[in-house]
Amino acid sequence: MTIVEKHIVNSYSKIFDMLSKRIKIKLIEKLEKSLSKNTVNDDKVFYDSFGGFVSDKSAKEIVSEIKANRNFKSRDLNF
Repeated sequence: MTIVEKHIVNSYSKIFDMLSKRIKIKLIEKLEKSLSKNTVNDDKVFYDSFGGFVSDKSAKEIVSEIKANRNFKSRDLNF
């Protein structure tokens, strides 16, 4: 657990200390429900979140299109 996560937990626990027993039980029930709903594999979500897109073009076509659209300006740097 990171320092930030520990701080968040401590902050919430201070708030929970002020609540009644009935409300604490309701919160626990809601937390339990949210944990049981979250069955998605976190690693899969992480790796699926970047690095790819769907295209009908082949990799070679995409690379040649990128290279064809490059614009280089030549200028003398005069050192």
